[in-house]
Amino acid sequence: MLKQLTLLLDTNVLIPLQDSYAVLSDCLANFHRLAVIGGHRLVYHPASIADFERDPDSDRRSRNLQHVRRYPALPQPARCPWNNAATSPNDACDNEILYALECDAVHALVTEDKGLLTKARARGLGSRTYNIQTAEDWMRRLHQPHDVSLPNIDDVPLHNLTPELSGALFESLRDGYAGFDGWFRRKARQNTKAWVYRDEAGVLGAICVYDIQSDEVITDTHARLEGKALKLCTFKVGQGVRGRKIGELFLKAAFRYGTENGCEHIFTHTDAEKHSYLVNLLLDFGFDERGSYGTDRVFVKPHPVAAPDAAGLQPLEYVRRFYPHYQAGTHVRKFLVPIKQGFHRVLFPDYDAVQSLLFAAHGSVGNAIKLAYLCHAATKEIRAGDLVLFYRTEDEQAVTSLGVVDQFAVLDDAARIAALVSRRTVYSIKEIEDMAVQPTKVILFRLVKHLFKPVSYRQLQAERVVTGPIQSITKISDVAFSRVLAAAGP
Repeated sequence: MLKQLTLLLDTNVLIPLQDSYAVLSDCLANFHRLAVIGGHRLVYHPASIADFERDPDSDRRSRNLQHVRRYPALPQPARCPWNNAATSPNDACDNEILYALECDAVHALVTEDKGLLTKARARGLGSRTYNIQTAEDWMRRLHQPHDVSLPNIDDVPLHNLTPELSGALFESLRDGYAGFDGWFRRKARQNTKAWVYRDEAGVLGAICVYDIQSDEVITDTHARLEGKALKLCTFKVGQGVRGRKIGELFLKAAFRYGTENGCEHIFTHTDAEKHSYLVNLLLDFGFDERGSYGTDRVFVKPHPVAAPDAAGLQPLEYVRRFYPHYQAGTHVRKFLVPIKQGFHRVLFPDYDAVQSLLFAAHGSVGNAIKLAYLCHAATKEIRAGDLVLFYRTEDEQAVTSLGVVDQFAVLDDAARIAALVSRRTVYSIKEIEDMAVQPTKVILFRLVKHLFKPVSYRQLQAERVVTGPIQSITKISDVAFSRVLAAAGP
């Protein structure tokens, strides 16, 4: 059985839950409902009490302390060694909370504090720190997997969206951009396009306006990007649809478009303080901060047409920085990973569309980049940066897809597995529980591509990649890997 998850709630999450006058957002209400149904333990950190006790407003202090203490405190957390006499009280409180996460006193932290989210990433704890939207998405993936599907990202001309300029998404954009409507209409007349997502009711929920520029000056200090660059002019995911990996899908569309159009760079600028979640996403996919443009910070990702020299980079850092390029030298191990057709369909929802050329025809994106796969294979050899070729069993009996391993772990604790795969999982809570009765191999990976032509089992035999049935994860040679890619085509 799954041991309950222990979720550390920051006070900006706890207080609305207990304040009878607060109107809860749908995401917060659903997160709390699913956490309670799942039997998960919601706690606060004792350091939060000290933080409240410094509030000079006695009425507010008393009210907030009363709200917070309706939940249990995390018992006896280890004292944080990061604090010293020079640490401010607010930073000390944040550090105590993050150190509890570092010590595995809890499985995850849920907070709406953008500064704390940024600090968590700096400490290497970003993958276990959630805002309300992403926490709600995690709970839905665990407890309502039938309700979770990746959004469909469509490619449309801006003029197609002009009738919707009065909508809520554009209203939020106007708040930070004087003259937005004039800019939008000018771009529409120039046949500029955008990737968009619509919610279940057909309402526009997210937009990424993009444009190719040449030799563009990108900062106030006149830094220039030589050659063609793809600019993500507007990158906005509405409040009500966050946590659905839409930002990741926009980036996947950008990487593909940049590759198809020979763009050497991809860049955007954003208010880093207001949009810390976007900044963290950009950094995770290889963007670097390059300076200022007005009040915004500029983020650039190198996107070379040809695979660049490794320059001493480890395989995982290389693919993070230069995706979709990856390292495949002799220092990188290669594995065949068998996956049943049912899990293949769930893990790779866009595979059939790619093979039927619908992906290219409609310009939609249906599969995230960062995924997770669970199995009971005997191997313990896999490590970060290794290459995995997924072999679809049963119906196709063919190698279909290529990924780069982010992380590999062997676990038999269902709660730890659920926490590790949280942002990527396609597994329900019951499936995780059933697998965790024995040591389970957890493969976190980045999907690089689906092969142009799936490589059949018969071809694998003919090319001497395998000599018998593929029933478990199998390490293959560099030569065998090259033969698979050659058989798959360009």
